[in-house]
Amino acid sequence: VSQRIKAAFKVSGVQPRTTKMYLIKCQIYLFFLDLLAAVDGDPHFMIELPDKNDALCFNINDKPGTIFSLVRDPKSGFVVNGKIISKKKVALDGNVNTYFGRFGITHQNLGLKLLNILNHFSVPIITIFKNCSLTVTLRHSVKFRVIRHTKVWKRRHDHQDYLGFYTLDSQHLSASVHGLLGQFYRGVVFELTDLRPGEGQEKLDATMYVKGQRLNVTRHWQKDFNKDVKNGESIACWFVDNEGRGLIDGTASDYTVSDLFTAI
Repeated sequence: VSQRIKAAFKVSGVQPRTTKMYLIKCQIYLFFLDLLAAVDGDPHFMIELPDKNDALCFNINDKPGTIFSLVRDPKSGFVVNGKIISKKKVALDGNVNTYFGRFGITHQNLGLKLLNILNHFSVPIITIFKNCSLTVTLRHSVKFRVIRHTKVWKRRHDHQDYLGFYTLDSQHLSASVHGLLGQFYRGVVFELTDLRPGEGQEKLDATMYVKGQRLNVTRHWQKDFNKDVKNGESIACWFVDNEGRGLIDGTASDYTVSDLFTAI
C-alpha cells in the first residue's frame, strides 16, 4: 500500500537549466520546470506514517567521513547520499556526536546534480542561513526540503552547524526505490503487541513484528523541523535500537558508498 512518508536529511547543490526562486520568511523554494521519510539531528531517522497516525525512528552512528545512501531510485536515477561530520568538540567521556554535514543529490534523467556543503549549494551558489530551509520540487518526480540548523550550547560557548533532509512527496518514484530512507517510501507493515512500562521514567516498551523480525521497541519523542524550522515539533515514535536492525533491510554498513555522487 502506497503511503506518504516524510523524511529528513542534510543536503547541497543546484545546477538547473530553468529555475524560479523565491525567498519567503527564510525559506527558499526552487521549482525545476522540466521536471516522504526524514533524517535530522545526530542523525535521527524518522518515518512518519500519516495513515497510521504513528511514526518509527532509529539512529545511525558512524565515524566522520562515512557516506550513506539515503535514497536511490534506479528507474529515474534520483539519488541522495549524505556524509557524516562530527561535533567540533569531543565530549569529556570520549563520545563523538555525529551529524549530516553534506548531501549529494543527482537526478540522471533530468541531468541534475546538487551538492550541499553545509552553507551553500553548488552552481549557482545559494546560501542557506542558519535555521532556514530550501525546498526543491522536481516536477513529476520528487519534492524535498533541506534545513540548515545551528545548535547552540550557551553555557559551553559552543555551537554546531548541520543539515536535515525531509522528503515531502515521493509518490512519483518507482517501486524499486531504496536506501536508508527510500525503502520506506512505499510504506512499511508492522504489528505492535505486549505494550508495557519501560525501564526509563514514563517510558513505554512494546514488541514489534516487522519484515519477519521480532523487535523490542521503546516509545520516544523526536523533533520534526519540517513545519517549524527553528523550534521543531515533538513527534512520538517507536524507536528501534541497534541502528534500526530488523527494521531496515540488512545493516547500516550495507548502505555505505564511496562518494556523494555514487549511484549504488
